[in-house]
Amino acid sequence: MKATIKDVADLAGVSFKTVSRVINKEGTVKGQTLEKVEAAIAQLNYQPNHAARNLATTRSYAIGYIYDNPNAYYVIDMQNGILEACRRQGYELIIHPCQADKPNIVDEIKNMIERSQLAGLVISPPLSEMPSVLSALEEMKLNFVRIISGSDESGQTSPCVFIHDCEAAKAITEHMVTQGHQRIAFISGDEEHHSTAERYKGYIQALEEHDIDLVPDYVFKGHYTFESGIEGAKQLLALPQPPTAIFCCNDEIAAGALFAARLMGLDVPEQLAIAGFEDSPFSRQTWPKLTTAAQPTGEIAGKAASALINHIIASRSQKGNKFTIQHQHFVPKLVERESSKSK
Repeated sequence: MKATIKDVADLAGVSFKTVSRVINKEGTVKGQTLEKVEAAIAQLNYQPNHAARNLATTRSYAIGYIYDNPNAYYVIDMQNGILEACRRQGYELIIHPCQADKPNIVDEIKNMIERSQLAGLVISPPLSEMPSVLSALEEMKLNFVRIISGSDESGQTSPCVFIHDCEAAKAITEHMVTQGHQRIAFISGDEEHHSTAERYKGYIQALEEHDIDLVPDYVFKGHYTFESGIEGAKQLLALPQPPTAIFCCNDEIAAGALFAARLMGLDVPEQLAIAGFEDSPFSRQTWPKLTTAAQPTGEIAGKAASALINHIIASRSQKGNKFTIQHQHFVPKLVERESSKSK
């Protein structure tokens, strides 16, 4: 028969409430008592009934993930990373895709939170960068963790996972300079994503530090899509003095730019160097493979979910008292591949 919480309590020689505190990770059970309960759980292979736990208490043990991102690889990695953290810490996950540009997006999110009785929320761009969404969550007094592009912790009142896109984009651009390129173009992503501005900032910083003039015609305002890479590359390569290198705001754009270069009969990287960003499967499924910046999306998601659950536990145990907000930082690392290396 399946072990019950009473079986765990009897084996460990503790009360029902003590086992419940350990399962719920309340942090109030210490030392040998904690070890005895954990040993009993392992010995009996006890699996908490999350539905029963939610019914038995006013506290929720479910968190949500809301997103608006057309990149399926990104979304799957995010979901898997959050799920792993939830399973490890005894929480359930509710996933809610949505459209950030809908007029009633705030009401949609609020209704979902209330209907699902969430304890907290993980938010990724662009929703994590929308003041209207953040204000609504603060009004609801809901715990949430934001995954955002940038590095500035000032003014942040909730836990954040910062992605240092600017630093990584600067490294990509500098890599192209070291390969002998001076005419380096940039294809951006969607303007509403802070990552677009941060990656553009890194591109500009690298040009300035290497005394390379910014050519306005070398900047194409695009979207985070394969089609945008095709369109942008065609326009850039049709210029009277076309670029010899293109830095694309993500790998999907870069794959589109590579496709366009092939259609135009250009050799990559001999006649045109191309780089992307994120190290998604797009970067490894092309030929040649794409230089990029490795962004461990699954790891980032897992850290965000763990931070959220720890934040929920801390807010409950503090009972209204202030506690330290914990932030985390990730710097995507340059991955040099054949699409940008001189032969």
